[in-house]
Amino acid sequence: MTTDATDYPNTAYAADRQAGCPFCDEGVAARAQHVHGTCLALPDKYAVTPGHMLIIPRRHVTDWFGLTDQERRDADEMIRQLRAHITATDSSVAWFNIGANCGEEAGQTIFHAHIHLIPRRKGDCPDPRGGVRGVIPGRMGY
Repeated sequence: MTTDATDYPNTAYAADRQAGCPFCDEGVAARAQHVHGTCLALPDKYAVTPGHMLIIPRRHVTDWFGLTDQERRDADEMIRQLRAHITATDSSVAWFNIGANCGEEAGQTIFHAHIHLIPRRKGDCPDPRGGVRGVIPGRMGY
């Protein structure tokens, strides 16, 4: 995994950027902490926990379902590499939530595909059982 994001706004992806999209903005390259193939990663501006990262395809695509096979492979590899990096640098992290919001009713607010990698620590919430089910009130415990 490289940390050089200087090629992010290159011509291979320039035609795929969408005006007004915060993830298509060339400034994203300056904030990217990791780059792998068709994807880059940066810290989430509204982190759920310390170390919360966003994995973002360089090409503008609305959601996870629009990713190409290569973009999915690159995102998956980046998630694995970030997990290794995070656990090697922060011994309090033992678990993760991985998720993508696809569509407004699913909570998506930026309509450029991105995957959340959220580090979890023992005791970071009183009862984590049910995980992402917590987005629907009353569904977390089962």
